[in-house]
Amino acid sequence: MTVGRICTRETDLVDADESVQVAAERMNARNVGTLIVLDQESHPVGLITDRDLALRIVGKGRDPIQTLVGEIMTQFPYHVSEETPIETALSKMRSGGFRRLPVVDADEKLVGVLSLDDILELLCSEFTEIGNLIRKESPRSLAHP
Repeated sequence: MTVGRICTRETDLVDADESVQVAAERMNARNVGTLIVLDQESHPVGLITDRDLALRIVGKGRDPIQTLVGEIMTQFPYHVSEETPIETALSKMRSGGFRRLPVVDADEKLVGVLSLDDILELLCSEFTEIGNLIRKESPRSLAHP
């Protein structure tokens, strides 16, 4: 299965020249933990997370109104193609310590975001189906038609 089948297609954006305060308010209003920064061609050039706000702003006593997103965002984040196998994306997340990855199309334009939550939901669904199959084919269920 590919990343494009499970990623979140509705992404929330922020401009690099917006204040961190605006970014935090947008995250709060939309109940998200990541905002993506795009260039003029819709390529992901940065991202900012709620963790960035905690560590790079609050943790360092910086002014969120005076600090711009471009000053603290993760620049040129790793990304994956929507055709990337989920196992490959998970390996990239694990090795890089990423909880989220931008997902791009063949032109490297943003089409979504893959999160660990997306992968966990898939795994939970798959394990539930396996559990149902095991119960259905167990000796006890086969003995009582």
